[in-house]
Amino acid sequence: MSFEKRADYSQITPVMRMYEDASRETFERLSIYVDLVRKWQPAQNLIAPSTMNDIWMRHVADSIQIQRSLPDARSWIDFGSGAGFPGLVTAMLLKQEGDDGIVHMVESNQRKAAFLRTVAREAGCNVKVHAGRIEAVTKGWEAPIEGVSARALASLQVLCGFSSQFVQRGATAVFHKGQDFRREIEEASADWSIDLVEKVSLVDPLSRVLVLTKIDPKTAN
Repeated sequence: MSFEKRADYSQITPVMRMYEDASRETFERLSIYVDLVRKWQPAQNLIAPSTMNDIWMRHVADSIQIQRSLPDARSWIDFGSGAGFPGLVTAMLLKQEGDDGIVHMVESNQRKAAFLRTVAREAGCNVKVHAGRIEAVTKGWEAPIEGVSARALASLQVLCGFSSQFVQRGATAVFHKGQDFRREIEEASADWSIDLVEKVSLVDPLSRVLVLTKIDPKTAN
């Protein structure tokens, strides 16, 4: 079956228009991914069932924003990867630019980690899945990281704690945040000295993509 004859092609075309620089091959990889989400969903509950019919916009298009916010980064770490949004999407976009890109995906649920490996293998993208807790996986981390991502995982305050060691070594953190982003920034700023840029989400104008270039702990007075 040709790509254009997919039953969900009408859902794919708006995303293709949003990201015209993403290649047809990339969208074919993304299609493999979406098909696997649908296949594994009944057993794994990978995404909220209410979003399944809008998976291309709610999850794929939303995830593409992360890599597009830091397009030069070739090595990423994605925390609490779950169903793989945005980490797997980032890996597929990196593949479009060559074979040197990699996404380290940290997921403590073994069955979800197996899902991530399956998608990476079948879609042909460069991913290393670390099946463990974030604190344990990242302790003593040595591999170079340029980008840090997480989606629907934890508060910004908690994410700063996970990400600070990487940002202090030169990485940039990119996080999705919903309509309550302002409160999360204020709460995180109580414990962390942060430099960030807010980008309006292309999928939900009330949400933000936060790009952080500084995350330093504040010292107690």
